[in-house]
Amino acid sequence: MERGNTKHGVALDERLAREDAIEARDVDPEGGGDRSGGAPIGMTPDEVEARSNLGRYIPKASLPGDRDDLIAGATELDAPDEVLDALEALPADDTQYETVNQVWAALGGRNEDPARRP
Repeated sequence: MERGNTKHGVALDERLAREDAIEARDVDPEGGGDRSGGAPIGMTPDEVEARSNLGRYIPKASLPGDRDDLIAGATELDAPDEVLDALEALPADDTQYETVNQVWAALGGRNEDPARRP
C-alpha cells in the first residue's frame, strides 16, 4: 500500500483530510463565491474592476512614464478604445506616472485609503 505522505500516520492523514473538507465548507458553504465584500476600504467593487481593467493595458515597461508612454504601451497591448480614450484624457504635460494607482487617480478614480486598512 502506497501513501502520499510518509510524515504522518494513516489516522492523522485521515483526520487532516476531514478538517480540510470541513474548512472548505465553512469558507464557502454554497459554493456561490460571494464577491460583494472584496473591495478595499475607500473603493467600490466597480471601481476596483475598472482600475484593474486599466492596469491590464499599462505594461510595466511604460512605468514610470508620461501620457504618451502610457498610450504607446496600451496600444502595443491592443487596449480597447475605452482604455485608450481614458489615457488620452490625461494631461498632455510632462507628468510622470510611477504606478497604475497614480494613473487611476489622475483620471479621477479613487484608490483605497491606506489609513483605514484593517
